Amino acid sequence: MQYEKTNGCNNARKKVSVNDIISMKQRKEKVSVLTAYDYSTASICDKANVDILLVGDSAGMVMLGYTNTISVSMEEMLLFCKAVSRGTKRAMIIADMPFGSYQPNIDSAIKNAIQFVKVGCDAVKLEGGVEVVHTIRAIVNAGIPVMGHIGLKPQTCTLWEGYKLQGKTKYSALKLIADAKALEQAGVFSIVLEMAASEVAEVISKDATVPIIGIGSGRYCDGQVLVIHDMLGIYEDIKPKFVKRYAELSKLILEAILQYTNDVKTSKFPEEQNTFHMNPNELKDLDKALKEKIDFKNGYKKEKN
Repeated sequence: MQYEKTNGCNNARKKVSVNDIISMKQRKEKVSVLTAYDYSTASICDKANVDILLVGDSAGMVMLGYTNTISVSMEEMLLFCKAVSRGTKRAMIIADMPFGSYQPNIDSAIKNAIQFVKVGCDAVKLEGGVEVVHTIRAIVNAGIPVMGHIGLKPQTCTLWEGYKLQGKTKYSALKLIADAKALEQAGVFSIVLEMAASEVAEVISKDATVPIIGIGSGRYCDGQVLVIHDMLGIYEDIKPKFVKRYAELSKLILEAILQYTNDVKTSKFPEEQNTFHMNPNELKDLDKALKEKIDFKNGYKKEKN
């Protein structure tokens, strides 16, 4: 990919493709991934040259206030994807297929994946290992790129063991390695590896020919992804250990809103610089009309009683 320097940011000349992401692994260039759920945030991330924008089902928690990702619907995810698509020119856009959109059968999985492509997404992401390879292969055969997701699987982990580190034992590590190989053989172009022990993440990353994108899985992955609300310190309900806070925007936003509220209460806002005025001549005519008691509704001057 070619870049040019503009306003302190590198602006790529072309849209990031599947081949670009795969070639990044081949030349040992790390892949940067962030979640995005709206037009404005997507536009900022795109200007910052984030390689992939993941419209994650985490939107259910950070945008809609759900307690987990299970409740997010296709309709809600499509709405988020439309907004992100409008704000993105360079980054690849990947949609999380929400819980229930690909589990029932392969036909519904393909149909729902197509819906994401039609609203501007470049690929979809499914959670699961060996158990979803048939679905992934079918979606890929339909012409839609797929990103896999193994390790901690937020859509179903609460139904089983909760949010726990994966790959801590020999057995669980071998299971992750087998899942990664199965997904690669099914045709995925990359795999998210969530909350896995760093040692097994290193093994998987070295063995795989497609990029392994880590989240809470250590530095040896081929790229990293974070929920942008976590990274910017906006969402405070959950603070995962693996998140690095690059800002504390929640505090800054709260301080700004408190100042705004105080300015409104004390009439410090709006100021003159925030105010529009009539043309002086028009203002004179208005004053005159008001004094003459013009009936603006009926278009004539009211008679004095």
